[in-house]
Amino acid sequence: MSAAAIASAATGLNPMDVAIEIEGVWKIFGARAREALDAVRADDVSKADVLERFDCVVGVADVSLSIRRGEIFCVMGLSGSGKSTLVRHINRLLEPTAGRVLVNGEDILSLQDEALRRYRNEHIGMVFQNFALMPHRSVLDNISLPLEIRGVSKNERTEVAQRAIRMVELGGWGHKFAHELSGGMQQRVGLARALAADPEILLMDEPFSALDPLIRRQLQDEFIKLAGIMNKTTVFITHDLDEAVRIGDRIAIMRDGRVVQTGRPEEIVMHPEDDYVADFVAGISRLKVVRAHAVMTPLEEHEAKYGPIPADARRFRHDENLSVLIEAAIEDDAPVLVTGESGQDIGAITRADLLRAVVEGTETS
Repeated sequence: MSAAAIASAATGLNPMDVAIEIEGVWKIFGARAREALDAVRADDVSKADVLERFDCVVGVADVSLSIRRGEIFCVMGLSGSGKSTLVRHINRLLEPTAGRVLVNGEDILSLQDEALRRYRNEHIGMVFQNFALMPHRSVLDNISLPLEIRGVSKNERTEVAQRAIRMVELGGWGHKFAHELSGGMQQRVGLARALAADPEILLMDEPFSALDPLIRRQLQDEFIKLAGIMNKTTVFITHDLDEAVRIGDRIAIMRDGRVVQTGRPEEIVMHPEDDYVADFVAGISRLKVVRAHAVMTPLEEHEAKYGPIPADARRFRHDENLSVLIEAAIEDDAPVLVTGESGQDIGAITRADLLRAVVEGTETS
């Protein structure tokens, strides 16, 4: 079984639902990269020792991830953690020292020049931190550039670009130039350009980090709304855990080129796997992150311990957040029922469960 298949099994992903598989990827920069990799594999040489002995830098170290279709997968870490280096393997802006990257089961490292250009142009959209707009082109022409490269007719690409402009709420700005737009508006143009190409996969490398906090949150809100409509597979790079928790369906946290934890936001907030992750999540409020399913007791277990819950008990969806549940507990201390995807009762939550979740950050046992 491949590393990605093992990762899929561990996370409960159906391999047929996986859009991107990253299998044992290493990226070591330097003339002696292969020699350094052999030493790391044989003797577990540290990143600092690789630099000292081989004059090489370990950018990504043995990363395996499975990213499902349509999800927003956030990769986060501090500067130098390897997150941007990792994402650049998905569109082959970087070649790995070792490992494989598969998109829809195809090993993209096997693509030759023409096929690689077509893959990048037709299947991948990228939104950069620095906007990367062409100053001599209008907003409309910037957005339609990917279609122009494909040879799409001017009328068609203009029509598509106009739709994309409306999606990011920039109607009426199509004939302006980049320097006439604010930073937030320029970033909308960058997003619209990626959307106009209708890519299967969006790669977003800290797209909002250069913006003022208020504009940043507004664009996060708009992206979340668009993501629900577009259903694109998105790999979102950020150094901000608040942003990752707010946007991501799942999060991978990187340190020194390695992935140290992967999971849903509430899993990472409630169950950090080491002190490094615990420091990251220390300032995150659980109230908007932790969901009902993470703190509930399975219904059979609860009833075996406390007896049946009345049929008219209040019910909350499995993905309801703690803040709503706490408001309910303030009004009434009776246990509540948690319902699953199809509306069936799957668990129960008591006021004590909620207190433990807030104070301890652990699931009920």
